[in-house]
Amino acid sequence: MKTIEVVAAIIVKDGKVFATQRGYGPWKGWWEFPGGKMEPGETPQEALVREIKEELDAEIQVGDLIETVEWDYPEFHLTMHCFICTLQSESLQLNEHEAAVWLTRDTLRSVRWLPADEGLISRLEKGI
Repeated sequence: MKTIEVVAAIIVKDGKVFATQRGYGPWKGWWEFPGGKMEPGETPQEALVREIKEELDAEIQVGDLIETVEWDYPEFHLTMHCFICTLQSESLQLNEHEAAVWLTRDTLRSVRWLPADEGLISRLEKGI
């Protein structure tokens, strides 16, 4: 099975976490933490800064790695490095996503998460 290595930004602000809704592909309409594929030669942190700039036209500060999720989708195995991040600017522009929302600890389960991302929700509910 093919493995895809990606990075995800758990963007936190004022006790809330930022989630985006996929606007394309077979998982269109499902929610995820923004990020994307790592390119050859990139560190996970470099990939995350690049991906967030591309997807949200935003600058972030990448913090600690909170978890590396391993998940088997029907077509591929996903390795997703998830980092706590903070915004360096207030503006966010959705270049690839259908919608976005800031979720509190109590509203994290109000959206339909992609299976790999859903594994982080219990951890985030304990403290964002």
